[in-house]
Amino acid sequence: MLPGAKGKKTDTTMLILVLVLVIFGLVLLYSTSEYNGRVKFHDSAYYFKKQFFATSLGLMAMYLISCVDYHWLAQLAPWGYLLSLGLSTAVLFFGDEYNGSKRWLSLGPLSFQPAEFAKVAVILFLSYRIERTEKKTVGFLFMARVMLNVLPIVGLVGSNNLSTAVIILGIAAILIFMSNPKYLQFIGIGAAGIGFVGIFLAMESYRLERLAIWRNPEAYDKGFQTIQGLYAIGSGGLFGKGLGSSLQKLGFVPEAQNDMIFSIICEELGLVGASALIIIFGLLIWRLMVISTHAADLLGAMIAAGIMGHIAIQVILNIAVVTNTIPNTGITLPFISYGGTSVLFLLSEMGLALSVSRHQKR
Repeated sequence: MLPGAKGKKTDTTMLILVLVLVIFGLVLLYSTSEYNGRVKFHDSAYYFKKQFFATSLGLMAMYLISCVDYHWLAQLAPWGYLLSLGLSTAVLFFGDEYNGSKRWLSLGPLSFQPAEFAKVAVILFLSYRIERTEKKTVGFLFMARVMLNVLPIVGLVGSNNLSTAVIILGIAAILIFMSNPKYLQFIGIGAAGIGFVGIFLAMESYRLERLAIWRNPEAYDKGFQTIQGLYAIGSGGLFGKGLGSSLQKLGFVPEAQNDMIFSIICEELGLVGASALIIIFGLLIWRLMVISTHAADLLGAMIAAGIMGHIAIQVILNIAVVTNTIPNTGITLPFISYGGTSVLFLLSEMGLALSVSRHQKR
């Protein structure tokens, strides 16, 4: 028995929701990726097997972390944050570049995205810092201190991965909001966040190009993915064409198994299937909110709230991108899109939330 596990009860509702999303994700990933796997690697299950391996590791990590007292894990938060800074810096000098983005570090045959680890590190570190303020969580100075803590990692990650930097900023804003009873001051945070995103957009011409593509995707060659994704959504109708029957995944939606997978879900399962997936995500977010509300202390409440914010922001942004509500940002759909690093650290976060739930007030 690991520390903190004895005599504690697992949040069964949340665990079931996570397992449903994991199984649903693996099934949809295989359906979406089998064509690309067969064409590129002569193995229709290529992406599925890699994702299944990462998911298995993630489920083991979720179980082990859920059995550990989150107070002990929080003591390691400063070191985890420093490690994330180091890894994010290493990407700038030694990172591998794929599709024009330098976001991966290789360790022998394995590669991973330090930005995914940075999300978990930020949630733990900011929760740890807020808890140590001893309830002095009111005023502009408190908000400024929290934001200053997170700006170094935002700057490093944002230099080559603006979407993840926005998610990290969103997590920080949600944690400040949850711990600060005076909400009017968030107008300043909102203005600062918009200014920060504006500066980052102006620093690289390709980011401004994405805005132009978003406004009129038919006028640009790079708008092809967006247009094909919208075709997939529209052709699915109410009940879809059936699992495995998508036409747009046959090379029309490039790399459909990544951030555009929601469009294939809409095509194969229709509005009903896509809505069911959104409802499951909504239930998971609600459960994380319940865990935060009933946490034994401020630290547990902040950890659960940070995880809730991460999932909510990423789901909303991914679906908004696929439906062309916002410009393309390359954000994946949690538990569903292909990405071993992503699913590994997402399941680790679920383990953290389960650890908080085991110590909640009854």
